[in-house]
Amino acid sequence: MIMPWKLLLWTASQLYGAAVAVRNRLYDLGLLRSHSLNVPVICVGNITAGGTGKTPHVIYLAEKLSSKTPVAVLSRGYLRRSRGFMRVTPESTVAASGDEPLLMAQSLTGVQVFVDRDRVNGIREIMRTFPDAGAVILDDGFQHRAVKAGMNIILTDWARLMTRDHLLPLGMLREHIRAVRRTDIVIVTKTPGAVSADAREMISKELLEAGVRGPVFFTTLDYGRPLHLFSDSSGQITRSTSILLVTGIANPAPLADYLEGIAGHIEHIAFPDHHAYTMADSVRITSAFDSMTGPDKIIVTTSKDGVRLKEFTNIADHVRQALHYLPVRVQFIENEELFLKKVYSYAGKDYQDC
Repeated sequence: MIMPWKLLLWTASQLYGAAVAVRNRLYDLGLLRSHSLNVPVICVGNITAGGTGKTPHVIYLAEKLSSKTPVAVLSRGYLRRSRGFMRVTPESTVAASGDEPLLMAQSLTGVQVFVDRDRVNGIREIMRTFPDAGAVILDDGFQHRAVKAGMNIILTDWARLMTRDHLLPLGMLREHIRAVRRTDIVIVTKTPGAVSADAREMISKELLEAGVRGPVFFTTLDYGRPLHLFSDSSGQITRSTSILLVTGIANPAPLADYLEGIAGHIEHIAFPDHHAYTMADSVRITSAFDSMTGPDKIIVTTSKDGVRLKEFTNIADHVRQALHYLPVRVQFIENEELFLKKVYSYAGKDYQDC
């Protein structure tokens, strides 16, 4: 027997999917205009609502491509309080820029980061204010079809493949799986390191059968040593370390699993994605940390949470001393050279080992 609430969600997802399909059809027919702009535009997005590891992949791509040509990153600046086109610098605030663009600006050297809800206007302003830009990376713009990106890269989480998900609100898909036909490259993210080549081949086949036209790549997340949020020092995690993990991201499971594999004890306080920390949250974190026993205990958060927590002033001194973030980098399991060759070729650059 189908539960009434499931039937309601299924009905809502069908209506949502129909509306998205009509919108996409209008773009396909040219009744809604897609703008081609006079600069190489690489879109890094997904058809899943969050949790695919988009920000570290944008940072990875910007780092690699900026070694060949000047690069600009354009983001919407989700939940920012400012309006219009704006350049994001390491000194910007979360309120003005959004947490992910600020993290990018602080992580990337020699790459200019901008925000604008109107992506067409944003790219035009980049071309006007940053005329040397040899490529624009469009952060989370796959559904923003007013921009006709020359290369579309979409991400899907190994633990929640888009081929096995459902449309919102029944599942997490922003649009029907057939949208993958618009892609040039698919990256399966957060792939467990122990996964066999045969298992990856099966996933590649599943994606290709769903309509993926470009090659499929697999990446994993490589975590570094915990860095102190308010200084240049670093910490160390051993089997004697007790960790209070504080996250405000869409999918903290891979990070929690990683820490459970190297630490002695983990307690986790999970907030929603893009969470704005409050005094009540600070009290909750302090109470949880104080209740942990043992001399070797620290607080670990993500890089994205770090940019938000760093601006939060009402943190007890001993909590501030214990607060670290865990840097993360993208690592290709195989065929990284092929991926970079495709990106560089689109941007009009030659591939060289670097």
